[in-house]
Amino acid sequence: MPAPVDTVLFDLDDTLCSYRRTVPEMLDLAFETVGVDPFFEATDYYARYDEFVTDASGMHELREQCFASLAADAGRDPDLGRELATVYDAERDQSNVEPLPGAAEAVSSLATDHRLAVVTNGSPEMQSQKLGALPFADAFEHVVHAGYDTPAKPAPDAFHRVLDLLGSEADSTVHVGNSLRSDVAGAQAAGVRAAWLAVDGGSPGADSPTPEYVLGSLAELTDPPW
Repeated sequence: MPAPVDTVLFDLDDTLCSYRRTVPEMLDLAFETVGVDPFFEATDYYARYDEFVTDASGMHELREQCFASLAADAGRDPDLGRELATVYDAERDQSNVEPLPGAAEAVSSLATDHRLAVVTNGSPEMQSQKLGALPFADAFEHVVHAGYDTPAKPAPDAFHRVLDLLGSEADSTVHVGNSLRSDVAGAQAAGVRAAWLAVDGGSPGADSPTPEYVLGSLAELTDPPW
């Protein structure tokens, strides 16, 4: 029988919050400002992001490297990609985020009898602004920035780090996140149970890790399934 859960970890992006201006909207703005037709899409950016997260010193450098690589793939000058990254970063307000539906209620409810922390891929500078803009930021005892404090998820190191900080045990911990590849796989690699936020009603594919819990909304955590 699984141990009682006393600790809940959360991913940040598209789990606790989302940008008010989406990545596709920001890319459209960047291409329009630079004055070129779009030559890559948000899905291309997402697919290449993890290639650069470990070596980049910050989010701007990561985006420069990624956009330059995408420009080269499209037969364009890599410097054009770097220019797009500069425009994108100038327009992106990291604090312009909003909680996902049910996030505030879930965090408030869980905080009454659980230890709470955040495990997020992303630079401390960027992620701290997002988290700080949320009305429930003070509920989290620790934040581990995977890819900076530790190797990026799905490596288990970030989960081991936060458990050490909290003094919690893996078998009494659940991690909540929207990514099967990084959140579910990373948590399970660390011996932590995974709750997958499947807001679009999807289901894990045949080659995907299988989460212990599937959530249609964070509101379900006011009466958690464990």
